[in-house]
Amino acid sequence: MSRRIIQTDQAPAPVGPYNQAVLASGQMLFVAGQIPLDPATGDLVGGDDVAQQTEQVIANLKAILTAAGANLGQVVKTSVFLKDMNDFGAMNAVYAQHFGDVDAPARACVEVARLPKDVRVEIECIAVI
Repeated sequence: MSRRIIQTDQAPAPVGPYNQAVLASGQMLFVAGQIPLDPATGDLVGGDDVAQQTEQVIANLKAILTAAGANLGQVVKTSVFLKDMNDFGAMNAVYAQHFGDVDAPARACVEVARLPKDVRVEIECIAVI
């Protein structure tokens, strides 16, 4: 199996011992969970607003996908982690603007006790390129 590390300065640098994404066998792209960090400053975006946070998370995912030669249309699976399931509606409204109903990827969404830097949302994805 071939393995290529994907890195871009257009998305936040990892905050631990992992990579932004790994391209396996030239076609399966595994993108690490993204939180709402501004890639230029490293600062959190959106305050306590899950909709603004979700916009930044998706922008970060797009940047990594682009660095790998992919786009949101090639995403086959996402996992969404929410600090509070009451934020589902606001997150989902933003998510729906970026992933169409007909060709949207498979998705899991779970509430978690805590996320890195106490953000409200984190999203990871898998794409086929």
